[in-house]
Amino acid sequence: MIIYKLLKKPFFGQFMVNWRNPLTEDEKKKWTEFSVLSKSGATLSGLYAITDNPKATIVLGHPMGKEAKGYFLKHGYTDLLLSNGYNVLIFDINGFGESSMGDFSFYEDIVSISKKAKELFPNLQIGYHGISLGGQYATISFANDSHCYDFAIIESAPTTLDEFWIHFPFAYKALKLFNVFMPKYKTKINMVERIKEAKRLKSILFIYSDTDNWATSDMGKRFNENSAVLSELWTVPVAKHAMIIKSDFSEQYKQKIVAYFDHSINT
Repeated sequence: MIIYKLLKKPFFGQFMVNWRNPLTEDEKKKWTEFSVLSKSGATLSGLYAITDNPKATIVLGHPMGKEAKGYFLKHGYTDLLLSNGYNVLIFDINGFGESSMGDFSFYEDIVSISKKAKELFPNLQIGYHGISLGGQYATISFANDSHCYDFAIIESAPTTLDEFWIHFPFAYKALKLFNVFMPKYKTKINMVERIKEAKRLKSILFIYSDTDNWATSDMGKRFNENSAVLSELWTVPVAKHAMIIKSDFSEQYKQKIVAYFDHSINT
C-alpha cells in the first residue's frame, strides 16, 4: 500500500500521522477495541462503548484531521450519545489514526464498519453521523446495497471533491491530474449525484453552517434536494468548518442530534 500512501500525500499527508489516544487510563476501560477488514484493502481500527438498555447503535465517521476517531472523544460526541442511551462505535478511516493504509475507496470503509456494528449489535438499529470527510464519503456508501445503516446525519460534507479541493491549489492540481486518468472513478465518487441512489435509510439529516466556506450551506441544499430518501436540512448561522460543536450554537446542535436520533428509532 506504499503507492497509495504516496498518492494520498498531496491531500492527506499532514494528517496521516501516529494516533494519540486522548482518553485517560480510567476512561479507556469503558471502551473495547476492534478491527475489521475493508474492501479498500485496509484493516480498520475502532472502539465501541455500550450503555445500559441501549436505544440503538451510532457509528461516528470523523473529519479529515490528525485526531481521526479521537475527534469525537475530545469534543464530547461520545459522552453525549452514551448519556442519551446510545451505544457508540468510532473508527479510523483507512490511512488515518490506527487504521492501515488502503486505496481511495473510503466509502468501502464506512460500509464495512456498518456490517461490523450490525455483527456486534444485531438486535439494534444502526445510525450514522459523519462529518466532512466522514460525511462526504458516506453519501456514496448509502448507494451500496449491503450497507446496514437505518438513518444518518451528514454534516459539513462537500458535494464533490473538486468543490472542496479547489481551496487548496497543490492538491487541486493533483486531483485534476487524477481525473484525467480516472474519469470513471470521478463519476463514481460524485457525491451529490450518488446521493440520488441512497437506499435502505429511513431518513437523512443534513447539517451545515452558513459561514462555512469549504462545505457551504448551498451544498447542503443540493444534497437535500437530490436525496433519494426522506431528508431535512438544518443550518446554524455561524460556525467554522466541522466545528459546530464548538460554536455559539453548540447546545441547539446537540439537542438537534439527539432529537433526530430519538425520532428516527421510532419511525
